[in-house]
Amino acid sequence: MVVDDQAVVRAGFAAIVDAEPDMTVVGEAGDGASAVELAAREAPDLVLMDIRMPGMDGLTATRFITALETAPRVLVLTTFDLDAYVYEALRAGASGFLLKDAQPEELLNALRVVASGEGILAPAVARRLIDTFAQGAPPPPAVTGALAALTPREREVLLHIASGLANAEIATALGVTTGTVKTHVNALLTKLGLRDRVQATILAYESGLIRPGGGGGPAD
Repeated sequence: MVVDDQAVVRAGFAAIVDAEPDMTVVGEAGDGASAVELAAREAPDLVLMDIRMPGMDGLTATRFITALETAPRVLVLTTFDLDAYVYEALRAGASGFLLKDAQPEELLNALRVVASGEGILAPAVARRLIDTFAQGAPPPPAVTGALAALTPREREVLLHIASGLANAEIATALGVTTGTVKTHVNALLTKLGLRDRVQATILAYESGLIRPGGGGGPAD
């Protein structure tokens, strides 16, 4: 499902997606309220969501959509890369964040990654997030306490996820199988109440579990 308040932009995204053999656009919406209604009716697998729209914005719509019984995954696409939007989008339940200047191939790749159950952040957005944590942004309440439910191995896997490693790379680093890593990833996401690896990475930085730059342990 494609959500954008500009009809021409919306049609362009829809055309790019519909041209792919493994993707079909099941609906389009020009504002947040219409998007929530359409998502509830059509039950799409994935929503490409704009942020700034008249009436209900994309962040609010994302909160409603990700709370649906058959909640789709949401990839936020916007011209604005302000930190506040990134935080709010991810905490609203989005699984990815791309800027509108992304190339069509990047957009399609991001859609496939998010649809497969993973999360994705535009490189520029990820750098901004890490820079913010490096400057000592305070963690939100209750974030650090959530980590107490993890086993030592799950915390170790979380560190590797936050460092940007894929499952195969984590398996090599830990000397275990990829299947074992997937089991740990699923377990830690469930315990922390997170949707995907992007949200796990954000939590790792927010809690101080990993230092900006990739090191484990409390942030300086």
